[in-house]
Order: sequence, then C-alpha cells, then structure tokens
Amino acid sequence: MSHPRLCWATIQLCFRPIASALLSLSLLSVFGCAAVPLEQANSLTSYESLTSHNGRLTKANYKVSSGDLGAIKTIYIAPTMVSGAAVHSIKNPSDRALVANVISRALCVGVSDHFEVVRSKEDADLIVHATITQIVPTNATMAGLSTATSLGASVFSSVPVPRLPMGLGGLSVEAEATTREGKQVGAMVWAKGANFMTTSARVSQIGDAYSLGASFGGDFSKMLVTGKSPFKALPKIPSGQRIKSGLGGKPKYPACDLFGRSPGLKDFAASQVGMPPSWTDKQRPTGGQ
Repeated sequence: MSHPRLCWATIQLCFRPIASALLSLSLLSVFGCAAVPLEQANSLTSYESLTSHNGRLTKANYKVSSGDLGAIKTIYIAPTMVSGAAVHSIKNPSDRALVANVISRALCVGVSDHFEVVRSKEDADLIVHATITQIVPTNATMAGLSTATSLGASVFSSVPVPRLPMGLGGLSVEAEATTREGKQVGAMVWAKGANFMTTSARVSQIGDAYSLGASFGGDFSKMLVTGKSPFKALPKIPSGQRIKSGLGGKPKYPACDLFGRSPGLKDFAASQVGMPPSWTDKQRPTGGQ
C-alpha cells in the first residue's frame, strides 16, 4: 500500500516540470501580448496633427489642446458606438454592447475627477464620443485551459503560473472631445492587446476586450483631465470618487448611472476563475451595437 506522503511528493515532482514548461512557453512569447493594429473608423472630425505613441503594450495617435480645456466646466459622455469591423468579429450583440458600455462607464468616471458630467449634450461645454474600431476575439478554449492550468498549479505551489500566450484578445478604439461649436480639443486612436502576465483569462470571446475597454477609458479621460499625454506620466493613486465607483458605489455625478455601476470586487473575483464578464456585469448596455 502506497504511503500518502510518497504519493503527494510524486504528484508534485510530476507537476513541477509541467508548470516550468508552461512558464517557459510564456516567456518565449515575443512580447507576451496580442498584436492589435491601430484602426480608423472615420468617426473623428479630424485625424491631423496627431502625436504617435508606440508603447510595448499600448499604441496610440493622440492630441489634446490644454488651452481650450481650461475653460471647460461641463462634459457629456455619449454612449460608445461599435464599427462594422467590430460587428463582424463579434457576432453576439450583447457582447459587443457590454464592451461598449464598459468604455463609456470608464470615460464617465474618469472625467468626473475634473469636469461636471451632465445628462444632455445641449447642456455641455464638451462632448465626448468613442467608437470601437475592432475587437480581436479571445480564444475561449485557450482561456479555459489557462484558467484550469493556473488553478491546478495553485494547489501545488504558491508561485503563480502565467497565462498561456496563445489566443489572446485585443481592442482598438478611437474617440474625440469637441466643444459645443464643434472644435476638436482632444482626439485619440488607440489599440492594445491582452498580455499573459496581467490580463486574466476569461472564458468569453470578449474577455480581454472587456478588460481593455476600461484601460482605454482611463487613458482618454486622463488626457482630458490633465491636458497632457496619458502615456508619459507616472501612475498616481486613484481619486476617492474613482475608487468608490470602481467598487460599485454611487458615481460622483448621476449622469454616469446611465452606464450602470461597476461590478467591483465581485467581477475581480470572477475574473480570477475565468468567468465571463456577462456573469457579473448585468447592467443593461446602452449605445450602438
């Protein structure tokens, strides 16, 4: 009869090489993230005089007029639209709408740090609209395998196993901010792919795009709030209102409730075990599908 401790040691010895191989496979990935090109949907009034940012994870062309933003007090966030290319890549309308909605929510919460968000564009000094230009689908099967591997490894070791660098999704978005008179004071064409180290694997075609949507909303809103590039400044501690909203609390301005409350810690926990975002984010999405 086998000794329990001997069996356990044998299992550990067998699993360690597998975990090590998976880690090596991850590290051999060229960048460890999905390659997503910058795409245009011709939704901006102008693409001229944009500054290029060619980061390892995020690529963007952007511009911002800090002088014009100085006189802005009120802002309106239009529901995010979805381009035909994104419609083609993600067939389920509710999935596309969920990604669009999380972008709008992140924009609304982000700009609330500096501007008053209003419900009507007629009452706003500045109007913000965004369009999803492309969604690179997450391979749900590979995401499920990654989750199973990570959870299995956690039984035998406290060292986290990175996500498999295959089947990663991505997102590209463009947005602009225009005055009541139609002058463009901020614009951005943005693309980012999921990476195997920090993007949780979720069993859904939009698992990665959903996470990246909040990232875009943060970048664009930060550019408007600071009047500077969001890619060069050091990270800062989020404001109290952003922390509260991120945990699912009441937003600073009622206009942001149009996009629903963040699922907060519930969604974070769900993402760690691979659950689709639709399981936790039940807000009825708004905007174009």
